[in-house]
Amino acid sequence: MKNSNIYYNIGPLLYCPASSQTIAHSIVTEQFGHHFSLALCLEDTIADDFILEAENQLIHSLHIIKTALSEANFYLPQIFIRVRDSLQISRLFQKLGSASDLLTGFILPKFSLSNADAYLNAFQKLDSECKNLYLMPVIESPSIVNLKTRSQILYTLKEKLEDIEEKILNIRVGGNDLCNVFGLRRQVCESIYDLRPIADILSDIMTVFGQDYVLSGPVWEYYNGTNWKNGLSEELSKDKTFGFVGKTVIHPKQITLVNQAFSVSLEDYQDALEILNWNPGHANLVSGSHRNIRMNEYKTHYNWALRTKYLADSYGICSAVQKACH
Repeated sequence: MKNSNIYYNIGPLLYCPASSQTIAHSIVTEQFGHHFSLALCLEDTIADDFILEAENQLIHSLHIIKTALSEANFYLPQIFIRVRDSLQISRLFQKLGSASDLLTGFILPKFSLSNADAYLNAFQKLDSECKNLYLMPVIESPSIVNLKTRSQILYTLKEKLEDIEEKILNIRVGGNDLCNVFGLRRQVCESIYDLRPIADILSDIMTVFGQDYVLSGPVWEYYNGTNWKNGLSEELSKDKTFGFVGKTVIHPKQITLVNQAFSVSLEDYQDALEILNWNPGHANLVSGSHRNIRMNEYKTHYNWALRTKYLADSYGICSAVQKACH
């Protein structure tokens, strides 16, 4: 499993069309708070005939932010560009000029066997010149729907990432793209896990990648109306149980709920520290928990404890009341 905070602190990843003319102002004026990351999207949110216009607006937005940073202090999120194809990686980086140092990395949509080599070759060429960039591939291609070939495709994709594993901040999943294959869409009272064909695919993705990478949860579409908060909270609870860390968000109103969901209870944090600080040379590697309500075992709970520590570092610690089971 990943053993550094950088893989856990993406937080809520706010998607925004790269064509937005207001995103720079929103960042500079801290309208979205202080714990989120930003994805500027050049793919599905942009019509085919407006790609160049969106690219130019993205470049303009980042230069506005760059200039503002020299004049004032404000929260700067980790910024990613969701590219449309591999050719955009180098082209955009060069066109950004001095504003390129605002970039954390690139998001690779619909990462599949048909585009993986092109994406990774483009990134590695750029990485040889600039060592501080990262990737987040999105597993959402219809090619993984077929049960006969799904396992082979997923493991082949994982093999292709091995040489740059430390550069993969998260593996992300595209719930809506997969739903589209089946003509499905969850209602506000349903989670992605209620759509069993999709849940099965997500389970296989987690099984293949989850031991070596941090995986982030799929987007929740609702941000207004009746019960959207309850619906998001329920799905976040299931995201955590599934093994996901963080979540893609499509509206600023969702950010706080995601941060709250992945915060760590004080009880879990205390138990995690006890496990991590255990002397492995001690004869007894099992004991009661901090409050003596459950078993802590060094050998079987170590990875959980490490993960819990990283989550606490990234999302904070909350009261036991806040984290009580539903």
